[in-house]
Amino acid sequence: MLRFAPSPTGDMHIGNLRVAIFNYIVARQRNEKLLIRIEDTDKQRNIEGKDKEILDILDTFGIKYDQVVYQSGNFHIHEQMAKKLLDSKKAFVCFCTEDEISIEREKAKLEKKPYRYSGKCEYLTSKEVEENIKNKKPFVIRFKKPQKSVKFKDLIKGEFDFEPFEIDSFVILRADLTPTYNFACAIDDMIYDISLVIRGEDHLSNTPKQIALRNALGYEKEIEYAHLPIILNEKGKKMSKRDNASSVKWLLNEGFLPEAISNYLILLGNNFEKEIFTLEEAVEFFDLSKISKAPAKFDIEKLKFLNKEHMKKIDNLSKKFGVNEIYEELLQIFKNESSTLKQIKEKFDKVFEKSTDLEFEKEREIIKKEILENELEESYEEFKKRIQNNTSLKGKNLFMPLRELLINEKHGAEIKDLYDAMKPYLKNIIKER
Repeated sequence: MLRFAPSPTGDMHIGNLRVAIFNYIVARQRNEKLLIRIEDTDKQRNIEGKDKEILDILDTFGIKYDQVVYQSGNFHIHEQMAKKLLDSKKAFVCFCTEDEISIEREKAKLEKKPYRYSGKCEYLTSKEVEENIKNKKPFVIRFKKPQKSVKFKDLIKGEFDFEPFEIDSFVILRADLTPTYNFACAIDDMIYDISLVIRGEDHLSNTPKQIALRNALGYEKEIEYAHLPIILNEKGKKMSKRDNASSVKWLLNEGFLPEAISNYLILLGNNFEKEIFTLEEAVEFFDLSKISKAPAKFDIEKLKFLNKEHMKKIDNLSKKFGVNEIYEELLQIFKNESSTLKQIKEKFDKVFEKSTDLEFEKEREIIKKEILENELEESYEEFKKRIQNNTSLKGKNLFMPLRELLINEKHGAEIKDLYDAMKPYLKNIIKER
């Protein structure tokens, strides 16, 4: 089984969506199930409703999954496993206060060394531990750092070897007995028989900790790992929440199609024979091991290009926007000169707004009067000739105000195409101009 394990703490990041997409593809390729595990153990950071939003986004992108579980539902198992580690002397009770830890961290910082736990509580006697607990002294449970290095092969990045010093004696249960990320993650990957973990490379340092935990618990199955390179913004820095394009919800609201976003995220760091494809098509040729090891830069212009290509496949825009079918031809014209659905909708909405530009106000009124007082049964060429003859307007003094009457813009699609599309309702439109 593979798993996608998001936290309900904010908007879904495109990096998380890419992880979900790759997990889905590989699960399909391996004929394995896909689990969605909502990692809700950090109660203070959880945002109500974000779990549902995550599932809605997965549905929107066509990412089918077999099961949804909440990590908090396994707290009792996490406690049992922590007790097992305590009983086997592979974990210990730590009474160090936050102030003491902060002092140690500051000292390491001043010495320009990475902080590592001092080991102060590791060798407390059972009597000392019992006495502290009896006196209600707050404590956490720490995993005892392994004696040997932890080695594993990453399917993307190759071989890794982490020394015990790099793993350290880290906290597995907080003072409120809730599990920390690494502990809950390691235990849950055991519970659900996960075979491959695909996630971002920011989790790379967590992997040896999770392997060490499972080893200490006697779990013999080897879990494979693949850590995806980070996504950089246009300035070459790691994409953060400050980058609008990092939010999946923002991209959707901007009018990017789920098909195009998926297409782009699969292309990122990859080279395929074809550039335009669907999620289902990618299942046929995607190769996890061939993803570039280097970070990939997010390119909004490339996404716009892909979006435009995928929009070409939409043949019923009026239904998509919930408007009368009579406007379909006009929407298709706008589609040809737009990169997103939002741009199409903005162009369409502007058609029904009042004109505010004063530059050709006089010419617009002359043309408007000519249109309203005559039937529009002729072709565009006949219509243009009549307007020219009856108003003496020509050049930009004719075409710019005429286009403004049609779509409220001086520049845009060919007037002939607009006229042919709008002829049935043109008079109703320009009455409001």
